Amino acid sequence: MTTSAVLTLTQWLSPSYPIGSFAYSHGLETALADGWVHDAASLQIWLADVLTDGSGWADAVLFCAAYQAPDNEAVREVDATGRAFAASAERLRESVNQGAAFARTLNATSDLELPDAVFPVAVGRAAAHIDAPCEMAASLYLQAFVSNLVLACVRMIPLGQTEGQAIIQTLSPLCVKAAQAASKTTLDDLYSNTFLSDIAAMRHEAQQPRLFQS
Repeated sequence: MTTSAVLTLTQWLSPSYPIGSFAYSHGLETALADGWVHDAASLQIWLADVLTDGSGWADAVLFCAAYQAPDNEAVREVDATGRAFAASAERLRESVNQGAAFARTLNATSDLELPDAVFPVAVGRAAAHIDAPCEMAASLYLQAFVSNLVLACVRMIPLGQTEGQAIIQTLSPLCVKAAQAASKTTLDDLYSNTFLSDIAAMRHEAQQPRLFQS
């Protein structure tokens, strides 16, 4: 993996990349309101489950499927599967909006022509274009996913910055493990067993007041 590819990936997955990820809590705002998540320990358990058995795992499978797709028609099929698999309207909007913003920014700042797709599909396909190793790229994607949710909870629990960083560091090996496993899967391995996370995402659609879009 070249230094250029590493720098490109970290730029894409940085909070400074204008995809609006700060606006989404992935249902955690409801989980906090209902007391399912209430401190650093419960947040770490919640995110670990999401990474290994929930939407984090599903994103990793979609990411790797898009990366490994032989042509644009296959990428469109992966994208359609990702849209159909979304557990709620907000989850779908979160992924579609971020994917569209990612593609729009990437197309404006590079010679790539990336079509709109759900976020993991868009980033997975872009990573293939720059020849970044699939496992490495998917690991970084998942770490950015975790980081964004931790930062959301820093604002809500409240959670200290140091505690937040400790959670991200602790969960990093799970990001690598999930990415390694996902790189050896197909769309037939797509699943999510974190039903409470999905329920939180569904209930957030009607939650008032709220700070986040999901």
